[in-house]
Amino acid sequence: MENVEFAVLDWIQAHLRCGFLDAVLPFITNLSNHGEIWIALAVVLVLFRRTRRAGWTLGGGLLLDLLLCNMFLKPLVNRLRPFQVRPGIELLVQAPGDASFPSGHTAVSFAAVFALWSVGSPLWKPALVLAVTIAFSRLYLYVHWPSDVLGGVVVGAVAGCAAGAISKAIARWMESRRETDHG
Repeated sequence: MENVEFAVLDWIQAHLRCGFLDAVLPFITNLSNHGEIWIALAVVLVLFRRTRRAGWTLGGGLLLDLLLCNMFLKPLVNRLRPFQVRPGIELLVQAPGDASFPSGHTAVSFAAVFALWSVGSPLWKPALVLAVTIAFSRLYLYVHWPSDVLGGVVVGAVAGCAAGAISKAIARWMESRRETDHG
């Protein structure tokens, strides 16, 4: 499996590597070093009544992702990163210090996408474009294996959808409380 994953990473390096992407993709990947872009979006959404539920759902998805990805799976799997297995790769970003599986950047980004989608926010579409770009950047920058990125998509989807389900359950509960209070 490792040979197949190296083949994908090496193909990206041989055929897609260029000055433009060398400049742009580190910037894109850094937008989500600790989920910053998604945290900021959640805060902005919470500030406005019309988007508050989407903001809280997004925040919940980010929290679930943090627990599942960073607190549970990364320490459990404890996988080395590709640049650690193949020394001498020129990194365009600071070498990450945690385990490789799953990709946290990818997981948090897809948690945002699925949380927004689960509550019907139209922001899930531009979030998906950014999430896919961030996921690709992790491969381009040689800091994750392709299976790490796929795992991050799955973990993010689970976290985002779970947050959406919790949000819907809370909304139903609050509606039933209102009906009881006014009935």
